[in-house]
Amino acid sequence: MADLCSVPPEILVPAANETLELVLGSQVELNCTVRWAGTEHCQPIPTWSKDGQWLGRGSSQDTVWSGQNSSEQLLASVLQLNLTQDADFGVFACWISNATATFTLRRAEAVGHVPAVLAALLVLLLLVLLAVLYVQCRLNALLWYRDRYGELEINDGKLYDAYVSHANAPDDRKFIHFIVKPQLENRHGYKLFLDEQNILPNSEPSADLIMNVSRCRRLIVVLSVAYLEQEWCNSSFREGLWRLLELSRKPIFIVFESQYREITHPAITLLKQHRSAVTLLVWRAGSMTPSSDFWKELCLALPRKVSFPAGRSVGDPQTQLQEDKDPMLILHSSYLDSAGDLDPDGDLGTGLRGRIFGSPPPPRLGGPGIPRAPASSGMEEAQLRDGQRSEIDVSDLGSRNYGARTDFYCLVTEDDI
Repeated sequence: MADLCSVPPEILVPAANETLELVLGSQVELNCTVRWAGTEHCQPIPTWSKDGQWLGRGSSQDTVWSGQNSSEQLLASVLQLNLTQDADFGVFACWISNATATFTLRRAEAVGHVPAVLAALLVLLLLVLLAVLYVQCRLNALLWYRDRYGELEINDGKLYDAYVSHANAPDDRKFIHFIVKPQLENRHGYKLFLDEQNILPNSEPSADLIMNVSRCRRLIVVLSVAYLEQEWCNSSFREGLWRLLELSRKPIFIVFESQYREITHPAITLLKQHRSAVTLLVWRAGSMTPSSDFWKELCLALPRKVSFPAGRSVGDPQTQLQEDKDPMLILHSSYLDSAGDLDPDGDLGTGLRGRIFGSPPPPRLGGPGIPRAPASSGMEEAQLRDGQRSEIDVSDLGSRNYGARTDFYCLVTEDDI
Protein backbone atom coordinates (compact mmCIF):
# COMPACT_ATOMS: atom_id res chain seq x y z
CA MET A 1 0.00 0.00 0.00
CA ALA A 2 2.85 2.37 0.81
CA ASP A 3 4.39 1.63 -2.57
CA LEU A 4 1.14 2.54 -4.38
CA CYS A 5 0.80 5.82 -2.51
CA SER A 6 4.34 6.75 -3.46
CA VAL A 7 3.42 6.78 -7.18
CA PRO A 8 2.88 10.43 -8.27
CA PRO A 9 -0.54 11.28 -9.74
CA GLU A 10 -1.04 11.90 -13.45
CA ILE A 11 -2.61 15.21 -14.53
CA LEU A 12 -5.36 14.65 -17.09
CA VAL A 13 -6.77 18.19 -17.32
CA PRO A 14 -5.23 20.45 -18.39
CA ALA A 15 -3.00 18.56 -20.77
CA ALA A 16 -0.52 21.47 -20.70
CA ASN A 17 -0.20 24.84 -19.11
CA GLU A 18 -3.05 27.04 -20.30
CA THR A 19 -3.17 30.76 -21.04
CA LEU A 20 -6.59 32.39 -21.04
CA GLU A 21 -7.42 35.94 -22.19
CA LEU A 22 -10.61 37.15 -20.57
CA VAL A 23 -12.34 40.49 -20.40
CA LEU A 24 -13.00 42.30 -17.18
CA GLY A 25 -16.22 41.17 -15.49
CA SER A 26 -16.21 37.61 -16.77
CA GLN A 27 -16.43 34.41 -14.75
CA VAL A 28 -14.19 31.39 -15.21
CA GLU A 29 -13.77 27.91 -13.76
CA LEU A 30 -10.29 26.37 -13.62
CA ASN A 31 -10.52 22.56 -13.72
CA CYS A 32 -7.63 20.41 -12.53
CA THR A 33 -8.23 16.66 -12.86
CA VAL A 34 -5.69 14.00 -11.83
CA ARG A 35 -5.56 10.20 -11.74
CA TRP A 36 -3.54 8.02 -9.38
CA ALA A 37 -3.16 4.32 -8.68
CA GLY A 38 -4.15 3.28 -5.19
CA THR A 39 -7.03 3.36 -2.78
CA GLU A 40 -8.83 6.23 -1.15
CA HIS A 41 -6.28 5.98 1.62
CA CYS A 42 -3.73 7.39 -0.83
CA GLN A 43 -5.94 10.32 -1.93
CA PRO A 44 -3.85 13.46 -2.46
CA ILE A 45 -4.99 16.85 -1.26
CA PRO A 46 -5.15 19.58 -3.99
CA THR A 47 -4.13 23.13 -3.19
CA TRP A 48 -4.22 26.31 -5.28
CA SER A 49 -1.96 29.30 -5.45
CA LYS A 50 -2.10 32.68 -7.17
CA ASP A 51 1.13 34.42 -8.16
CA GLY A 52 2.99 32.25 -5.65
CA GLN A 53 0.55 32.96 -2.81
CA TRP A 54 -1.37 30.02 -1.36
CA LEU A 55 -5.12 30.19 -1.42
CA GLY A 56 -7.32 28.78 1.34
CA ARG A 57 -8.51 25.17 1.38
CA GLY A 58 -12.10 26.18 0.77
CA SER A 59 -11.31 28.05 -2.42
CA SER A 60 -11.94 25.02 -4.67
CA GLN A 61 -14.51 22.28 -5.02
CA ASP A 62 -13.02 18.77 -5.04
CA THR A 63 -14.68 15.63 -6.37
CA VAL A 64 -13.30 12.07 -6.13
CA TRP A 65 -14.50 8.99 -8.03
CA SER A 66 -13.20 5.60 -9.01
CA GLY A 67 -12.15 4.70 -12.52
CA GLN A 68 -12.96 1.61 -14.56
CA ASN A 69 -10.15 -0.15 -12.80
CA SER A 70 -10.76 -0.37 -9.08
CA SER A 71 -7.13 0.42 -8.47
CA GLU A 72 -7.46 3.81 -10.20
CA GLN A 73 -8.84 6.91 -8.51
CA LEU A 74 -9.66 10.25 -10.10
CA LEU A 75 -9.91 13.67 -8.49
CA ALA A 76 -11.24 16.91 -9.98
CA SER A 77 -10.51 20.23 -8.33
CA VAL A 78 -12.45 23.23 -9.69
CA LEU A 79 -11.56 26.82 -8.80
CA GLN A 80 -14.23 29.43 -9.57
CA LEU A 81 -13.14 33.01 -10.16
CA ASN A 82 -14.96 36.32 -10.71
CA LEU A 83 -12.72 38.69 -12.64
CA THR A 84 -14.05 42.04 -11.47
CA GLN A 85 -10.77 43.96 -11.24
CA ASP A 86 -7.26 43.86 -12.61
CA ALA A 87 -5.96 42.20 -9.43
CA ASP A 88 -8.05 39.11 -10.15
CA PHE A 89 -5.84 38.27 -13.13
CA GLY A 90 -2.56 36.42 -12.73
CA VAL A 91 -0.96 32.97 -12.69
CA PHE A 92 -2.91 30.23 -10.90
CA ALA A 93 -1.35 26.87 -10.05
CA CYS A 94 -2.98 23.61 -8.98
CA TRP A 95 -0.75 21.53 -6.69
CA ILE A 96 -1.51 17.86 -6.18
CA SER A 97 1.33 16.02 -4.43
CA ASN A 98 4.34 16.71 -6.62
CA ALA A 99 2.24 17.37 -9.80
CA THR A 100 1.45 20.94 -10.87
CA ALA A 101 -0.92 22.46 -13.45
CA THR A 102 -0.65 26.16 -14.32
CA PHE A 103 -3.34 28.59 -15.61
CA THR A 104 -2.32 32.08 -16.77
CA LEU A 105 -5.17 34.59 -16.88
CA ARG A 106 -4.66 37.76 -18.90
CA ARG A 107 -6.96 40.66 -19.39
CA ALA A 108 -8.24 41.12 -22.96
CA GLU A 109 -9.31 44.53 -24.17
CA ALA A 110 -13.02 44.69 -24.81
CA VAL A 111 -13.89 45.09 -28.48
CA GLY A 112 -15.32 48.58 -28.92
CA HIS A 113 -17.65 50.04 -31.54
CA VAL A 114 -14.95 52.08 -33.26
CA PRO A 115 -13.74 49.30 -35.60
CA ALA A 116 -17.31 48.41 -36.50
CA VAL A 117 -18.16 52.03 -37.25
CA LEU A 118 -15.02 52.44 -39.35
CA ALA A 119 -15.82 49.27 -41.28
CA ALA A 120 -19.38 50.47 -41.93
CA LEU A 121 -18.11 53.86 -43.14
CA LEU A 122 -15.60 52.15 -45.42
CA VAL A 123 -18.32 49.98 -46.96
CA LEU A 124 -20.57 53.02 -47.40
CA LEU A 125 -17.76 54.97 -49.05
CA LEU A 126 -17.10 52.05 -51.38
CA LEU A 127 -20.79 51.88 -52.35
CA VAL A 128 -20.88 55.62 -53.04
CA LEU A 129 -17.76 55.31 -55.18
CA LEU A 130 -19.28 52.44 -57.15
CA ALA A 131 -22.49 54.43 -57.64
CA VAL A 132 -20.53 57.43 -58.96
CA LEU A 133 -18.53 55.20 -61.32
CA TYR A 134 -21.73 53.59 -62.53
CA VAL A 135 -23.35 56.94 -63.27
CA GLN A 136 -20.25 58.36 -64.96
CA CYS A 137 -19.11 55.28 -66.89
CA ARG A 138 -22.35 53.38 -67.52
CA LEU A 139 -22.91 54.71 -71.03
CA ASN A 140 -19.25 54.32 -71.98
CA ALA A 141 -19.28 50.71 -70.78
CA LEU A 142 -22.49 49.98 -72.68
CA LEU A 143 -21.10 51.54 -75.85
CA TRP A 144 -17.89 49.56 -75.55
CA TYR A 145 -19.80 46.31 -75.05
CA ARG A 146 -22.18 47.09 -77.94
CA ASP A 147 -19.33 47.97 -80.31
CA ARG A 148 -17.45 44.82 -79.37
CA TYR A 149 -20.16 42.20 -78.89
CA GLY A 150 -23.33 43.84 -80.23
CA GLU A 151 -25.45 42.50 -83.03
CA LEU A 152 -24.35 43.39 -86.56
CA GLU A 153 -27.23 44.58 -88.71
CA ILE A 154 -25.83 43.72 -92.11
CA ASN A 155 -27.21 42.04 -95.22
CA ASP A 156 -30.61 43.49 -94.37
CA GLY A 157 -31.09 45.47 -97.58
CA LYS A 158 -31.15 48.79 -95.74
CA LEU A 159 -29.64 51.87 -97.36
CA TYR A 160 -29.72 54.21 -94.36
CA ASP A 161 -29.08 53.90 -90.66
CA ALA A 162 -31.86 56.24 -89.58
CA TYR A 163 -34.91 57.95 -90.98
CA VAL A 164 -35.12 61.44 -89.42
CA SER A 165 -38.52 63.10 -89.36
CA HIS A 166 -38.71 66.75 -88.33
CA ALA A 167 -41.00 69.73 -88.81
CA ASN A 168 -40.54 72.23 -91.59
CA ALA A 169 -39.65 75.01 -89.14
CA PRO A 170 -36.48 77.15 -89.05
CA ASP A 171 -35.39 76.00 -85.61
CA ASP A 172 -35.96 72.34 -86.43
CA ARG A 173 -34.10 72.61 -89.72
CA LYS A 174 -31.13 74.27 -88.05
CA PHE A 175 -31.10 71.62 -85.34
CA ILE A 176 -31.09 68.79 -87.87
CA HIS A 177 -28.76 70.21 -90.54
CA PHE A 178 -26.22 71.92 -88.28
CA ILE A 179 -26.18 69.70 -85.18
CA VAL A 180 -27.65 66.22 -85.63
CA LYS A 181 -26.54 65.48 -89.17
CA PRO A 182 -22.89 66.63 -88.81
CA GLN A 183 -22.53 64.82 -85.50
CA LEU A 184 -23.99 61.50 -86.62
CA GLU A 185 -22.67 61.40 -90.18
CA ASN A 186 -19.26 63.05 -89.84
CA ARG A 187 -18.29 61.95 -86.34
CA HIS A 188 -19.96 58.56 -86.01
CA GLY A 189 -20.26 57.52 -89.66
CA TYR A 190 -24.04 57.01 -89.80
CA LYS A 191 -26.09 57.63 -92.93
CA LEU A 192 -29.32 59.59 -92.43
CA PHE A 193 -32.44 60.03 -94.51
CA LEU A 194 -33.97 63.45 -93.71
CA ASP A 195 -37.65 64.13 -94.18
CA GLU A 196 -39.54 67.26 -93.18
CA GLN A 197 -42.91 66.18 -94.56
CA ASN A 198 -45.88 64.99 -92.53
CA ILE A 199 -45.17 61.31 -92.06
CA LEU A 200 -48.74 60.40 -91.11
CA PRO A 201 -51.19 62.37 -93.24
CA ASN A 202 -54.73 61.50 -92.21
CA SER A 203 -53.19 59.42 -89.38
CA GLU A 204 -52.14 56.75 -91.87
CA PRO A 205 -48.61 56.13 -93.20
CA SER A 206 -48.15 57.17 -96.78
CA ALA A 207 -46.68 54.90 -99.43
CA ASP A 208 -43.52 57.00 -99.53
CA LEU A 209 -43.15 56.71 -95.77
CA ILE A 210 -43.48 52.94 -95.82
CA MET A 211 -40.96 52.66 -98.65
CA ASN A 212 -38.44 55.05 -97.10
CA VAL A 213 -38.71 53.71 -93.55
CA SER A 214 -38.27 50.18 -94.87
CA ARG A 215 -34.88 51.29 -96.21
CA CYS A 216 -33.77 52.63 -92.82
CA ARG A 217 -32.71 50.72 -89.72
CA ARG A 218 -34.08 53.23 -87.21
CA LEU A 219 -36.68 55.98 -87.02
CA ILE A 220 -35.87 59.32 -85.34
CA VAL A 221 -38.61 61.87 -84.67
CA VAL A 222 -37.70 65.39 -83.47
CA LEU A 223 -40.75 66.10 -81.35
CA SER A 224 -40.64 69.91 -81.17
CA VAL A 225 -43.51 72.32 -80.60
CA ALA A 226 -43.84 72.83 -84.35
CA TYR A 227 -43.94 69.06 -84.87
CA LEU A 228 -46.68 68.61 -82.26
CA GLU A 229 -48.84 71.10 -84.15
CA GLN A 230 -49.34 68.56 -86.93
CA GLU A 231 -52.84 67.20 -87.21
CA TRP A 232 -52.04 63.59 -86.38
CA CYS A 233 -50.17 64.62 -83.21
CA ASN A 234 -53.16 66.56 -81.92
CA SER A 235 -56.01 64.29 -82.94
CA SER A 236 -54.70 60.72 -82.92
CA PHE A 237 -51.16 60.52 -81.60
CA ARG A 238 -51.84 57.18 -79.88
CA GLU A 239 -52.93 55.53 -83.13
CA GLY A 240 -50.02 57.16 -84.96
CA LEU A 241 -47.58 55.84 -82.38
CA TRP A 242 -48.83 52.29 -82.97
CA ARG A 243 -48.33 52.78 -86.71
CA LEU A 244 -44.75 53.92 -86.14
CA LEU A 245 -44.10 50.95 -83.86
CA GLU A 246 -45.24 48.65 -86.65
CA LEU A 247 -42.91 50.32 -89.16
CA SER A 248 -39.74 50.68 -87.10
CA ARG A 249 -37.89 48.94 -84.31
CA LYS A 250 -38.22 51.02 -81.12
CA PRO A 251 -38.57 54.54 -82.58
CA ILE A 252 -36.39 57.32 -81.15
CA PHE A 253 -38.12 60.53 -80.03
CA ILE A 254 -36.06 63.65 -79.30
CA VAL A 255 -37.62 66.37 -77.16
CA PHE A 256 -36.13 69.65 -75.95
CA GLU A 257 -35.66 70.20 -72.24
CA SER A 258 -37.35 73.61 -72.16
CA GLN A 259 -40.34 72.27 -74.07
CA TYR A 260 -40.23 68.96 -72.21
CA ARG A 261 -40.99 70.71 -68.92
CA GLU A 262 -43.47 73.27 -70.19
CA ILE A 263 -45.47 71.29 -72.74
CA THR A 264 -48.51 69.51 -71.37
CA HIS A 265 -49.22 67.82 -74.70
CA PRO A 266 -50.76 64.33 -74.32
CA ALA A 267 -48.11 62.96 -76.69
CA ILE A 268 -45.37 63.64 -74.13
CA THR A 269 -47.37 61.90 -71.42
CA LEU A 270 -48.02 58.93 -73.69
CA LEU A 271 -44.32 58.57 -74.51
CA LYS A 272 -43.43 58.66 -70.82
CA GLN A 273 -45.87 55.83 -70.18
CA HIS A 274 -44.39 53.68 -72.97
CA ARG A 275 -40.69 54.16 -72.33
CA SER A 276 -40.11 50.43 -72.76
CA ALA A 277 -41.40 50.50 -76.36
CA VAL A 278 -39.71 53.72 -77.47
CA THR A 279 -36.48 55.60 -76.81
CA LEU A 280 -37.15 59.05 -75.36
CA LEU A 281 -34.14 61.41 -75.37
CA VAL A 282 -34.07 64.92 -73.92
CA TRP A 283 -31.89 67.61 -75.50
CA ARG A 284 -30.46 69.64 -72.63
CA ALA A 285 -28.30 72.73 -72.37
CA GLY A 286 -25.10 70.68 -72.15
CA SER A 287 -25.98 68.25 -74.93
CA MET A 288 -24.06 70.29 -77.50
CA THR A 289 -20.80 68.77 -76.23
CA PRO A 290 -19.83 65.77 -78.40
CA SER A 291 -19.07 63.73 -75.27
CA SER A 292 -22.42 64.46 -73.60
CA ASP A 293 -24.76 61.69 -72.49
CA PHE A 294 -27.27 62.66 -75.19
CA TRP A 295 -25.03 61.50 -78.04
CA LYS A 296 -24.03 58.36 -76.15
CA GLU A 297 -27.65 57.40 -75.57
CA LEU A 298 -28.49 58.18 -79.19
CA CYS A 299 -25.61 56.03 -80.45
CA LEU A 300 -26.78 53.20 -78.19
CA ALA A 301 -30.22 53.40 -79.78
CA LEU A 302 -28.75 53.39 -83.30
CA PRO A 303 -27.32 50.22 -84.91
CA ARG A 304 -23.74 49.14 -84.39
CA LYS A 305 -21.46 50.54 -87.05
CA VAL A 306 -19.16 48.28 -89.05
CA SER A 307 -15.73 49.61 -89.95
CA PHE A 308 -13.14 47.98 -92.16
CA PRO A 309 -9.46 47.95 -91.13
CA ALA A 310 -7.04 50.20 -92.94
CA GLY A 311 -6.08 48.94 -96.37
CA ARG A 312 -9.37 47.23 -97.13
CA SER A 313 -12.17 48.49 -99.32
CA VAL A 314 -13.96 51.62 -98.23
CA GLY A 315 -17.58 52.61 -98.37
CA ASP A 316 -20.68 51.46 -96.63
CA PRO A 317 -19.92 47.99 -95.14
CA GLN A 318 -23.51 46.94 -95.62
CA THR A 319 -23.27 47.72 -99.33
CA GLN A 320 -19.88 46.02 -99.63
CA LEU A 321 -21.01 42.89 -97.82
CA GLN A 322 -24.11 42.59 -99.98
CA GLU A 323 -21.85 42.49 -103.06
CA ASP A 324 -23.99 45.06 -104.83
CA LYS A 325 -22.61 45.35 -108.37
CA ASP A 326 -24.58 48.51 -109.08
CA PRO A 327 -22.13 50.89 -110.87
CA MET A 328 -23.79 53.83 -109.12
CA LEU A 329 -22.75 52.46 -105.72
CA ILE A 330 -19.11 51.59 -106.47
CA LEU A 331 -16.82 54.34 -105.26
CA HIS A 332 -13.63 53.24 -107.00
CA SER A 333 -14.80 52.26 -110.49
CA SER A 334 -11.51 51.42 -112.11
CA TYR A 335 -13.27 49.78 -115.01
CA LEU A 336 -14.73 53.18 -115.98
CA ASP A 337 -11.24 54.57 -116.58
CA SER A 338 -10.65 55.50 -120.23
CA ALA A 339 -6.93 54.66 -120.16
CA GLY A 340 -7.50 51.74 -122.52
CA ASP A 341 -9.54 53.75 -125.01
CA LEU A 342 -7.84 54.23 -128.36
CA ASP A 343 -9.61 57.51 -128.89
CA PRO A 344 -10.25 59.09 -125.48
CA ASP A 345 -11.09 62.47 -127.03
CA GLY A 346 -13.70 60.99 -129.31
CA ASP A 347 -16.72 58.83 -128.72
CA LEU A 348 -16.20 57.13 -125.35
CA GLY A 349 -18.67 54.49 -126.33
CA THR A 350 -16.37 53.24 -129.08
CA GLY A 351 -13.59 52.46 -126.62
CA LEU A 352 -15.65 51.47 -123.64
CA ARG A 353 -18.66 49.73 -125.03
CA GLY A 354 -16.77 46.71 -126.19
CA ARG A 355 -14.82 46.31 -122.97
CA ILE A 356 -17.65 46.90 -120.54
CA PHE A 357 -20.87 46.04 -122.23
CA GLY A 358 -19.46 43.15 -124.26
CA SER A 359 -20.53 44.45 -127.70
CA PRO A 360 -18.89 42.77 -130.74
CA PRO A 361 -16.08 44.51 -132.61
CA PRO A 362 -16.91 46.48 -135.78
CA PRO A 363 -17.33 44.25 -138.82
CA ARG A 364 -14.48 43.78 -141.22
CA LEU A 365 -14.86 45.09 -144.75
CA GLY A 366 -13.65 43.24 -147.82
CA GLY A 367 -12.89 39.67 -148.50
CA PRO A 368 -10.64 37.27 -146.82
CA GLY A 369 -7.69 38.48 -148.84
CA ILE A 370 -7.82 41.94 -147.40
CA PRO A 371 -5.50 42.24 -144.45
CA ARG A 372 -7.11 42.56 -141.07
CA ALA A 373 -7.14 45.88 -139.30
CA PRO A 374 -4.69 46.35 -136.45
CA ALA A 375 -5.72 44.29 -133.46
CA SER A 376 -6.56 47.14 -131.12
CA SER A 377 -8.80 44.95 -129.04
CA GLY A 378 -7.05 41.59 -128.91
CA MET A 379 -8.41 40.86 -125.50
CA GLU A 380 -11.95 41.42 -126.74
CA GLU A 381 -11.47 38.82 -129.47
CA ALA A 382 -9.94 36.42 -126.99
CA GLN A 383 -12.96 36.84 -124.73
CA LEU A 384 -15.32 36.25 -127.60
CA ARG A 385 -13.30 33.27 -128.73
CA ASP A 386 -13.32 31.71 -125.26
CA GLY A 387 -16.97 32.47 -124.67
CA GLN A 388 -16.17 34.81 -121.75
CA ARG A 389 -18.54 37.51 -120.59
CA SER A 390 -18.06 40.69 -118.68
CA GLU A 391 -18.26 40.58 -114.89
CA ILE A 392 -20.76 43.42 -114.84
CA ASP A 393 -24.32 42.65 -115.71
CA VAL A 394 -26.06 45.83 -116.76
CA SER A 395 -29.11 44.20 -118.26
CA ASP A 396 -31.28 45.59 -115.47
CA LEU A 397 -30.01 49.16 -115.52
CA GLY A 398 -33.30 50.36 -116.92
CA SER A 399 -35.29 48.74 -114.11
CA ARG A 400 -33.18 50.09 -111.27
CA ASN A 401 -34.73 52.88 -109.21
CA TYR A 402 -31.94 55.40 -108.73
CA GLY A 403 -34.34 58.05 -107.58
CA ALA A 404 -34.53 56.41 -104.13
CA ARG A 405 -30.77 56.87 -103.63
CA THR A 406 -30.75 60.62 -103.43
CA ASP A 407 -27.66 60.64 -101.24
CA PHE A 408 -25.50 59.75 -104.24
CA TYR A 409 -26.68 62.71 -106.26
CA CYS A 410 -27.68 65.61 -104.01
CA LEU A 411 -24.76 66.34 -101.71
CA VAL A 412 -25.70 69.98 -101.04
CA THR A 413 -29.25 71.24 -101.07
CA GLU A 414 -30.38 74.76 -101.86
CA ASP A 415 -31.24 75.32 -98.21
CA ASP A 416 -27.72 74.40 -97.15
CA ILE A 417 -26.32 76.96 -99.60
